[in-house]
Amino acid sequence: MRKVELSYSLTAQGTGRTPHHALLRNTMMDVLHAVRERGSISGAARFLGLSYRHVWGQLKAWETELGQELLVWERGQSALLSPFGERLLMAERLAQARLGPQMESLRAELERAFALAFEPETSEAGAEVLTLYASHDHALNELQDIAASPVAGATGLHLDIRFCGSVDAIRALNEGRCVLAGFHTQPFADAASLSARTYRPLLKPGTHKIIGFARRSQGLMVAPGNPLRLWDMRDVARLQARFINRAKGTGTRLLLEELLTQAGMDPIDLRGYDRVESSHAAVAQAIASGDGDAGLGTEYAARSQGLGFVPLTDERYLLVCLKSALELPAVKRLLALLGSQAWQARLDRLPGYTSDHSGEVAAMKRLLPWWR
Repeated sequence: MRKVELSYSLTAQGTGRTPHHALLRNTMMDVLHAVRERGSISGAARFLGLSYRHVWGQLKAWETELGQELLVWERGQSALLSPFGERLLMAERLAQARLGPQMESLRAELERAFALAFEPETSEAGAEVLTLYASHDHALNELQDIAASPVAGATGLHLDIRFCGSVDAIRALNEGRCVLAGFHTQPFADAASLSARTYRPLLKPGTHKIIGFARRSQGLMVAPGNPLRLWDMRDVARLQARFINRAKGTGTRLLLEELLTQAGMDPIDLRGYDRVESSHAAVAQAIASGDGDAGLGTEYAARSQGLGFVPLTDERYLLVCLKSALELPAVKRLLALLGSQAWQARLDRLPGYTSDHSGEVAAMKRLLPWWR
């Protein structure tokens, strides 16, 4: 068992160059990924802004430390990762995907703490913290960034996001552990649907207020080119494709149950129904590494890993708060930001997302048509 030591770096906004979107950087993984993508040590060195000699020396030192070769190559030919190097890189990327929500929360908390050092007057006098428990969604990370940006006119608004399942998020709101909760549901599900039966007991008219956030595409994440020709859940079952599920209490698990019901299928029909990953990104990474054939997830997660995507449904991602919270200055600033052109333009640029009643405080029956 190898020991792991965690570290982080403090940089100016947008500096540094990394060959992949790692939340926790590791120099060896950056080099391996660059060699894999560029096909040579010299190409990787150029991409990373390092000398060939430096990268070569690092690779040799790591091979000595680990006791196994990382590259297989011959002079004049493209460099390839060794089987061990491939396994090492895939294991690290899967771990990053699984821990992504927690690491995003940790990064945001560190940034908030360091803001006290860089801007003590602003941070101490005007900082506002809004705690949000929510189903994991990349657009929320984008919102977190823009909320802290002077360009958005929202300087000092810190979104303290704790990622969990949709059901758990609303429960956290009802227990007083947060100001806002984020969840997602099909906008056109009927009143007898599993979504309606799950969320209705947790939401109370007159007590809760629904806030529009975004619409996103959910569907099957599959290997590039969809080699198994998987177009719906029946295909997944018929071809016994290796399916990767999400945990109970998540909105995506709820969506799967509804899709199975609509198709007249049982969980036992799916090979891999009991295999669970913690996020859309983790499911996508498992498929990208060849460890699975299909899983439900967002179009954004699929495109980020270079996977194929088969859209199955659109869904609304919504925020909910207590009616009394609408008077909080931080909530008012968030609503203004959600309704701004700057935010909606940024949201519309994300693959699989579109603005949908963003920042609108609405009655439940307006944004939840199954509400009766």
